[in-house]
Amino acid sequence: MTQDQERPQELTDISSLGEFGLIEHLTRDIQLRNPETLAGVGDDAAVIDNGPLATIVTKDLLVEGVHFDMVYTPLKHLGYKAIAVNLSDVYAMNAHPKQVFVGMAVSSRYSLEALEELYSGMKLACERYNVDMAGGDTTTSPAGLMLSITAVGQAEKEQIVYRSGARANDLLYVSGNLGGAYCGLLVLQREKQEFKANPQMQPKIKDYSYVLERQLKPEPRKDIIEMLQQAGVQPTSMIDVSDGLASDVLHICKHSGTGVNIYEEKLPLDQRMAQTAHEFNIDPTTCALSGGEDYELLFTISQNDYEKVKDLEAIHPIGHITEAAQGRNLFTSSGQLVKITAQGWDSMKK
Repeated sequence: MTQDQERPQELTDISSLGEFGLIEHLTRDIQLRNPETLAGVGDDAAVIDNGPLATIVTKDLLVEGVHFDMVYTPLKHLGYKAIAVNLSDVYAMNAHPKQVFVGMAVSSRYSLEALEELYSGMKLACERYNVDMAGGDTTTSPAGLMLSITAVGQAEKEQIVYRSGARANDLLYVSGNLGGAYCGLLVLQREKQEFKANPQMQPKIKDYSYVLERQLKPEPRKDIIEMLQQAGVQPTSMIDVSDGLASDVLHICKHSGTGVNIYEEKLPLDQRMAQTAHEFNIDPTTCALSGGEDYELLFTISQNDYEKVKDLEAIHPIGHITEAAQGRNLFTSSGQLVKITAQGWDSMKK
């Protein structure tokens, strides 16, 4: 036996890749074999040709202890959020969700009444966004709770918007405001630590209702795609801000083969978010760039459509797309140029 044969095989720790690196590695050799599959891995959702319309399909996993903490997450809010974040992926394709399918693995420590509360939140989200809960599966779990949600939508094929459509000189917009969900998480984690130190304490969350709602009950931006359609504007690319503005704009740049310039002074920052960020000694811009879970829509439009959207208050121009060689840059309020890097939360990282 040679020395090489005696040496044990070195295994790769998946945390060294991170979530997106792992997905890219595992799916790099996937080939689409059916012409009906118009788009597979690599966007907010898959796109399947169904004749005059296309079917949009997306799946998301929520795992206790990884994506949510039952110490501070009400079950009704968790159910609502589980549906909402999947609908957001469908809207990010410029499509309308129609059905959801709910998979659940649950341990014996959850009572029937607890699961009824969870489902009441799911049903509320389905009612609000006119979506049918059309099926799913339930099984036992050795510990904790795991939710697997599949959302199905539809759109005319020519109306679907991918991450890959941005072109140099396109304008970059984002809906709503950024960083609130992350600040809400900071508040909840702080209250958890204080509760562990003193179980008799009363949570001090009265002044944080805005950021807490951004974390616990996000709303997918159905209104934005409807507003753009009414204005006669179809984005050239789009993604929902789930991993943080920095990570998600890099997704657009990667798939479109472009660069980008973002201007710090243009970022939409809510004053309540900024105040909370300052309490934790964090720059509000950092929360906006890297916080994640805002589920706003980040999109590009042609400069020719600027006049159609310039008076729309729900969306904000934050920069523009450039040639790839110009890089992916943030221009700070002080005039510095900073390279944009993905700093958002990664479930695979240690």
